[in-house]
Amino acid sequence: MAVHKLVLDNLFEESSYTLIGLHCTLEDYRIAYLLNRYLGINLLRKPLDLDFNNSMSSYSVFEWKDNKHLTTWNLVSNICKREVDLKRNYGSLFEIQDPVIKTYNLIPEYKQVNYFLKIENEYTDSREKYFVNRILRIPQIVTAYCIDANQLKSKNNLIFS
Repeated sequence: MAVHKLVLDNLFEESSYTLIGLHCTLEDYRIAYLLNRYLGINLLRKPLDLDFNNSMSSYSVFEWKDNKHLTTWNLVSNICKREVDLKRNYGSLFEIQDPVIKTYNLIPEYKQVNYFLKIENEYTDSREKYFVNRILRIPQIVTAYCIDANQLKSKNNLIFS
């Protein structure tokens, strides 16, 4: 009896994208404005934030779909700070609730990165370097660099649709 084998390597191919990490202390709307100005794009805030763990952490998302080049640009914050109440019992009759600021990260492997710029298209290395160099011209950005998304353990957090 003959055995037939089906190969599905190309069927489940992941979409390729460029991921750029941004270090800065600006608010999300301000960094979106500066990226629009320096890169000639039009990032707009999405009506709903990216929500994880039943609203324990939420991350702002800006998006622009470039129909001319068939490219989707996303700017997403990596850091979410929430105030949570920590219940403590000091051996007294009543519990005391202390407010504590807890920090959550969208991509825990890159805790120092403030924002990620995700460009969904197949760009060459020279084009990626061009974007990074344009971003580094923005005085308020401390540093920016490309990140290999294939090495990320939590790359599923970068799915925004």
